[in-house]
Amino acid sequence: MYTLEQCSSLIEEQLKQLAIGSKIPAGLYEPMDYMMAAGGKRVRPVLALMACNLFADDMEKALMPAIALEVFHNFTLLHDDVMDNADVRRNRPTVHKRWNESTAILSGDAMMILAYRYMCQAQPEILPVLLDTFTRTALEVCEGQQYDMDFEQRANVSINEYLHMIRLKTAVLLAACLKTGAICGGSDAANAESLYRFGISLGLTFQIQDDWLDVYADPDVFGKAIGGDILSGKKTYLLLTAFEKADDKTRAELSALLNNKMPAGDKINSVKAIYDCLGVSDAARQAMDGYYRQAMSHLREVVVPDESRKIVLEKFAAKLLKREK
Repeated sequence: MYTLEQCSSLIEEQLKQLAIGSKIPAGLYEPMDYMMAAGGKRVRPVLALMACNLFADDMEKALMPAIALEVFHNFTLLHDDVMDNADVRRNRPTVHKRWNESTAILSGDAMMILAYRYMCQAQPEILPVLLDTFTRTALEVCEGQQYDMDFEQRANVSINEYLHMIRLKTAVLLAACLKTGAICGGSDAANAESLYRFGISLGLTFQIQDDWLDVYADPDVFGKAIGGDILSGKKTYLLLTAFEKADDKTRAELSALLNNKMPAGDKINSVKAIYDCLGVSDAARQAMDGYYRQAMSHLREVVVPDESRKIVLEKFAAKLLKREK
């Protein structure tokens, strides 16, 4: 049974061996390497390897598909940065700021193609189902991004619409990683589907928690200033819950605050005060707990030769969601 650290090491070593940044033309591949080298938690490929390890000792079977999913994830981040005109990603200038927008678009396109190339290095007998899962997921992520962009232009968005959007934009990729790893490890369809549902619930929990942390986290622990979503007027689970719970007067007050050009600290504190009055924090935490319990229920459905192997995945989920386990 592999540990989280061993899974992470396998991913990093494989990325080094691929040496994406050494390929030519440099103008295409160096931005890709720059994006991949920025690090991150490698959550998605690690999930794929751990899912594989539930059913098999040899995780090499899942290594290149896991790399494909990580490359795809970074491709989406690269293009998201262009669409958002973001200046910084992981404390470094974004690709389109360090190079230019055209370079970012083309390198992103090439990353997507590379992701397919790496996925095609899976075992031939399971390749059709892996490609079907990957392609469907890639399209769903794009659908989620479009919904997110549409919501920026809409005054009214329901909580159910938001949940559908984050399911597509965030959760389906986590789910696909787990399903891919399971299939690589020899899982049957029922177990792979249970792991997929585990990933969906985990992804919903993760995103709602991210929304909550932006308002209620300790900045010293969170590692960045809080309130960014409030300042940008981003539609989050907390904001949409506030609009749903508020009466007409409070709803109008909240809308006015979001459009007010008052000092940042005053705006954050004023909006947070409304959230506190409406019990938004508790509502978000209840939603997180519900989806987390749902995730654990789906994980319990998975039948594996050695039940103790689930512990690594349970601990990883607890760590990802900043829970003690």
